[in-house]
Amino acid sequence: MLLLPRLRLITFDVTDTLLKFRRTIPEQYGQVGAFYGIQVDRGKLAGNFKKHWARMNKEYPNFGLKTSIGWEDWWKMLVKGTFNDSNITVSDFDDKMLEAVASHLIAAYKTPACWQHSHGVLDLLSYIKNRAVPMGVLSNFDPRLGETLNNLKLRHYFQFVLSSYEVGVEKPDGKIFEEAMTWSKLKNLHGDECLHIGDNPRADYLGAKNAGWQAVLILDDKKPETVLKAHPEIDPADVFPSLFELVKYLMEKSKSEVVSSQVSMT
Repeated sequence: MLLLPRLRLITFDVTDTLLKFRRTIPEQYGQVGAFYGIQVDRGKLAGNFKKHWARMNKEYPNFGLKTSIGWEDWWKMLVKGTFNDSNITVSDFDDKMLEAVASHLIAAYKTPACWQHSHGVLDLLSYIKNRAVPMGVLSNFDPRLGETLNNLKLRHYFQFVLSSYEVGVEKPDGKIFEEAMTWSKLKNLHGDECLHIGDNPRADYLGAKNAGWQAVLILDDKKPETVLKAHPEIDPADVFPSLFELVKYLMEKSKSEVVSSQVSMT
């Protein structure tokens, strides 16, 4: 049972947990490409992005951290590959155009032009902050993470923000959860006093559980039965459709605990 008074640290994932894309990736990429005069088959952008995302993560994991390329070049390679495979139709095309598109997208994905708050995020963060439970961020993300959260007016809620690029490992590696406990600066902190909230069954939920933490899985538009069938080790009681539903649950539990304590005192 998830009980807020017993928690001393709560951390969050970012993509599809705290924040959601304002537009789909093919819509955003296609729009920026068109701004630079590049027309592409947007129907192919989605598939090609997924293909190059998978390839880049396999060949240059964690945004190229331990390879010869930096994170910015990592994204430029992904963007260029995605566009080049999507039937570019422009008469005077050259690589400089895609370089400009990639640089534009790298900058845009730090801003509200590309991101928006997930449903219930401000309600939940305010609720936790008012109860004085320290919060942090653990995300498989490049070094833009802190600036992105600042631009979306969320950074001030968190005691620390840790990206996989800066820590050196990606979730579900237990080291990133250990780092969070260190950064919290809380004395005698134990794993079962920590909660991680995220949307990825493997990276977030199982990563936290294997580190000895408590975990909540936010499904958003995913079907519970599909996720639970694929991951039978997930406790259905830890699954919520949104952050809004999670804060409602916490508020209801808090009220029932107050009533129970009042009854026991009479």
